[in-house]
Amino acid sequence: METSSRAASRPLRYGSGLRTLSISTVVAMTVALALVFFYVPLEAEQGFLQKIFYVHVPLATVALCGFVLGGLLAIQYLRTRDPRWDMRSYVVIHMSLIFALGTLITGSIWAKGSWGHWWVWSEPTLVSFLIIFLLYATYQPLRFAIEDPERQARYASVFAITAGAFVPLNYVAVNESTAYVHPRVFSSASNLPASMSFTLLVSIVAIALLFATLCKYELTAKHTRSQVRALRRRLAGEELDAPRRARSAAPAVQHATAVSMRAAGRPGL
Repeated sequence: METSSRAASRPLRYGSGLRTLSISTVVAMTVALALVFFYVPLEAEQGFLQKIFYVHVPLATVALCGFVLGGLLAIQYLRTRDPRWDMRSYVVIHMSLIFALGTLITGSIWAKGSWGHWWVWSEPTLVSFLIIFLLYATYQPLRFAIEDPERQARYASVFAITAGAFVPLNYVAVNESTAYVHPRVFSSASNLPASMSFTLLVSIVAIALLFATLCKYELTAKHTRSQVRALRRRLAGEELDAPRRARSAAPAVQHATAVSMRAAGRPGL
């Protein structure tokens, strides 16, 4: 608890480095888009449609890594009881859920153009990712169903750790499956040309930087909002206390005035 109190007393600087991170993200996204549209060749069978691969796969990769990171941050919160770790875990999971939704949308578009169906229920990769998405979709309702902030953070951390442990286990189980038509990228069976592999790597870095930037923006906004609310409460409290302080100070002022007048030889009040 002493560690938590010392950590809470240190000033928060969520916005530091945000400008540099934002510029790096814009540069990386620009380079990635240039590689996708002007460098990497068209795929022989799918043509231009296959370029959605360089958005879909990075979104899925970053989203899954973000879910795991949210669990690790939750472990840190349970160790220190520092609410900043809980807030970081919440923001990372929240952003990962948005990226996971983007993964499902881009995947459905790709599936429709490639397989002729928006969704293929017999494909374990798709179904397993949908299960993970639906699992984390219950995170926020569960969290905000608890009013007490400390219990809310504790229960949300337990959920984040449990669900975060499920993500790599689910990936290993699906990766061992043999009945799939979904392409494997991060495995020995991958046969991507060097240009496609390089473009995919740059795209993953760009999406990861975008993820980090958005998380930092959200953390900064939440911290600023909490500071504004605290300042408003403080000002409202000072406004309420001002008349009370004035009333309590009035007798002392009158007494001091009477003493000074008697000392000057004038009749008291």
